[in-house]
Amino acid sequence: MAEGTKAVTGGQSELPRLLTAAETAAPADAIDVIAEDLSRRFQATETSFLIVDLTGKAVARLSTAGAGGSGREAERIPLFGSVYEQVIRTQRLYWESTGRGRRVIVPVTNRGDAIGLLELFLPADPGQDVLAAVGEAAHALAYIVIANGRFTDLYTWGKRSKPPSLAAEIQYQLLPPSLSCEAAQFTLCGNLEPSENLSGDTFDYTLDRDTLHVSITDPMGHDIRAALAATVLVGALRGARRAGADLIEQADLADRALSEHGHGHATGQLLRIHLPTGRARLVNAGHPWPLRLRGGTAVVITCVVDRPFGLSVVAPHHYRYRVQALDLRPGDRLLMITDGMLERHGERVDLLALLERTRHLHPREAALTLTSAVRDAAGGRLEDDATVMCLDWHGPQETQRHVSSGADTGQASAGRPQQPL
Repeated sequence: MAEGTKAVTGGQSELPRLLTAAETAAPADAIDVIAEDLSRRFQATETSFLIVDLTGKAVARLSTAGAGGSGREAERIPLFGSVYEQVIRTQRLYWESTGRGRRVIVPVTNRGDAIGLLELFLPADPGQDVLAAVGEAAHALAYIVIANGRFTDLYTWGKRSKPPSLAAEIQYQLLPPSLSCEAAQFTLCGNLEPSENLSGDTFDYTLDRDTLHVSITDPMGHDIRAALAATVLVGALRGARRAGADLIEQADLADRALSEHGHGHATGQLLRIHLPTGRARLVNAGHPWPLRLRGGTAVVITCVVDRPFGLSVVAPHHYRYRVQALDLRPGDRLLMITDGMLERHGERVDLLALLERTRHLHPREAALTLTSAVRDAAGGRLEDDATVMCLDWHGPQETQRHVSSGADTGQASAGRPQQPL
């Protein structure tokens, strides 16, 4: 039995040792700790970390120990039709025999956020104990990337296929750190397909002890004007939320912030779900109606629509946003969208039909499929940002985090994806 494997099979985790070792390395070198550890324990060669691009359509192979160079070299590989896409989509370990050894690819994921992949070559067929150890290393790598991303731009750079404009840089920074989240009562993922002249779309979420907060916004304008409006809007919404404001107060503060700072207006939708009861409440500020998939049938939820945020200047009299109940039942899929999913080229896509066809996909994959369909309808050149938030509601009765693909390596055999790690 290889060194380190006994610790895994005997019930003692390698995670503390790996995390401690990573902390002693420089932030940009932390991923090399995993490569060196796997090489030492299992004679692994050519170990590398592939980070998922912001588009969700490619991965970048970041350099590993001994690779040399400045650390800004990365092979970028399209995901479509590749084994990497298969592993990310299924969240299942894959291995096969090659002329260079046994190639093992493992998902690097944290709470449903598909960060990337760990790829390595082993000299012999791996047993279940070795695959379990590699899976645990990938688990550690997820925490290492998240923690060290606070101190280096390497991982942020790896996610970008090209340098962003100033407006795009601002827009990216307004998005939540993780685009996906799996919890006991829900699974959530957002995706944004930017237009040629960025339109400032944003989405956000956070999870308290008993409440899920979700928002999606769409300012007027393009480029830097839209980015600045989005900055004010998201800052106002987050500040109000963190101060404990209720939905009406949060909407009022966002409305006043845009008005007082002269950044035009924006549509938006604010959602709060009380996790112990499943009670859902919504504010709609001039925003497109959400869609709901229930029992295989998708419908538009025709809710009350209030005025957009930022109109206090043109209509200074006191205005009261309305909070309305949202019918949400276990098994439902809720889709919140911006108008870029509906207007111009988006009108060529039957969202209800596509929502039904993607009902078996993880929200992470469904969100990407939906926004990609609109981009494809536009020939790859959107005139408006296309943004969705896809929420699967499992129900208040759930107490353990839902993982669409479990957490066990199963009985591995070569050449096909194995049980998820």
